[in-house]
Amino acid sequence: MSYTAAQDLKSESQAKVGVLLVNLGTPDAPTPKALRAYLKQFLGDPRVVEANRLMWWFALNVVILNIRPKKSAHAYQTVWTDEGSPLMVISQQQQKALQAKFDSEKVVVELAMTYGNPSIELGLNNLREQGCNKMFILPLYPQYSGSTTAAVTDQVFDVFQSWRRVPDVRLLSAYHGEPDYIQALANSVREHWQEHGKAEKLMMSFHGIPKRYVNNGDPYQLHCEQTAELLAKALGLADDEWMLTFQSIFGREEWLQPYTASQLKTWGAAGIKDVDVVCPGFAADCLETLEEITVENKGYFVEAGGKDLRYIPALNDRDDHIQTLESLVQRECVGWLD
Repeated sequence: MSYTAAQDLKSESQAKVGVLLVNLGTPDAPTPKALRAYLKQFLGDPRVVEANRLMWWFALNVVILNIRPKKSAHAYQTVWTDEGSPLMVISQQQQKALQAKFDSEKVVVELAMTYGNPSIELGLNNLREQGCNKMFILPLYPQYSGSTTAAVTDQVFDVFQSWRRVPDVRLLSAYHGEPDYIQALANSVREHWQEHGKAEKLMMSFHGIPKRYVNNGDPYQLHCEQTAELLAKALGLADDEWMLTFQSIFGREEWLQPYTASQLKTWGAAGIKDVDVVCPGFAADCLETLEEITVENKGYFVEAGGKDLRYIPALNDRDDHIQTLESLVQRECVGWLD
């Protein structure tokens, strides 16, 4: 649908606030063809892979996209549900739950993905067509990184370049230390302990990024450390009861350490029998949590001598998580929601 002057006047009179929830994305299907399209967009983003563009284009299109899609498709098939991709299903639940917190005549909540569908462009257009002349962009990345949050910002303002009228815009860069967020994480861990018992170690596994990115000024590592320390404090854990690690390593260069897989192997070999793993950087369960942690990394731990690795689900659409998101909207949109 094209945007018209009449819609612009409608937007002015209704003065709705639009909220765009943004997560990373997911392929449309667990097939090599769908994975190839998704990975081409994802890995082709210079925010994700900071490398010589010509050399990376060759490596991506000639090598990686001819090998990785088949392997990734197999991994996605192990977590795919009747409703679709876990990340998409959960994200849709989050969007609906957050929308229910607001009067839809005043606040409209839409969902978008940085890569894949629904796109950020579609989400912004949907908000505009529903009369939103003020927009709050909420990337579901608690810890800021140029490879995630900044990629969202790039796409948002790329879309606005083609708009005659750009709305009032606010964007949250991070919420890694937000008290409600830390409390929701702590609640999820305690509930897991109540049901399954407390393991010898609690691993807090965050998605990794190349160490070079941090050396160049990315605050991601600091944000992860602050989240982990606040969560450990909220849970009353001693220093030797928990550890922060980084997962999802890709390529040959050094990434942030310690690596999740290596640490689990070390614990298993050292006689640690059971480990609980929580992934505070993931707002919704996805391939990296449901397959990488519960299958691949659990296998490393058990093979090294460990007995049991128990994954604590992401916050997903828990009531306290949705309350956290609502609080962020209320605070960041102050003056708009009066």
